[in-house]
Amino acid sequence: MIIDTHLHLIYRDRLSYPWLKDVPALDADFTWEAYSREAKRFGISSVLHMEVDVAPEDIPAETEMVQELSRTPDSLIRGVIASCRPEDPGFAVYLEAQRANPFVKGFRRVLHVVPDDVSEGALFRENVKRLSGTGLTFDLCMLPHQIDKAKALVDLAPDVTFILDHCGVPDIKGHGYDTWKTGISEIARRDNVRVKISGIPAYGDLDNWTLEDLKPYFEHVISAFGFDRAIWGSDWPVCTLGGGLSTWVATTQALLHGCTAEEKDKLFSGNARHIWQLG
Repeated sequence: MIIDTHLHLIYRDRLSYPWLKDVPALDADFTWEAYSREAKRFGISSVLHMEVDVAPEDIPAETEMVQELSRTPDSLIRGVIASCRPEDPGFAVYLEAQRANPFVKGFRRVLHVVPDDVSEGALFRENVKRLSGTGLTFDLCMLPHQIDKAKALVDLAPDVTFILDHCGVPDIKGHGYDTWKTGISEIARRDNVRVKISGIPAYGDLDNWTLEDLKPYFEHVISAFGFDRAIWGSDWPVCTLGGGLSTWVATTQALLHGCTAEEKDKLFSGNARHIWQLG
């Protein structure tokens, strides 16, 4: 069975997504019904919703909407990785409110869409340290050149589990392997970081990528992190840009050729179950 740790849902009639205007292929509704119909054919048994960078005023409403969807019959949704703004003075109050809701499993602040120095601010770093002792995770979605900033955040809170999204967002289309590889090796030395096997077809040639294009990136993150620290995510609907959910599931299975059943189980479900205490 598969735990999908990276599902995005888009409901434009309920929430505001300012970034969609710049990505016409995703400027549409991507609903739970559409995703779940396909996901249940592949043995996806549990899902975590990943925040979709909604307008700041809609952040609480996004969590409420997904929690509402989790209550529908036969829903697979087990929790959310909620959006947050650690650079804002109101973060401490927001954190306490989310801690009271067991449906919230962690947070993410997408950092490659803001100036590099946002994560270097004193308030941002102070608020990341507030996650210590909460049991909540923090997803890092950053570009390879920002890896030093990611390492600095990770070192602030050694007891917090940080998740490196999308294998560290490699520039596959631009053949940026060497720069990316060095950064991955460095951040993998931090025991409190996990890597998410997700999203990488989107960083290659969307129409013409092949399994061979992805192999070096997959092999290096597994070499650096090991199967004990890797989890899987679909990155739906972004994955539809490079083939779709079925393509990504099949691609992952192909990348895992020759791996043991135990290794596959850790990647697809076991590690995620342990990190977020999913039943």
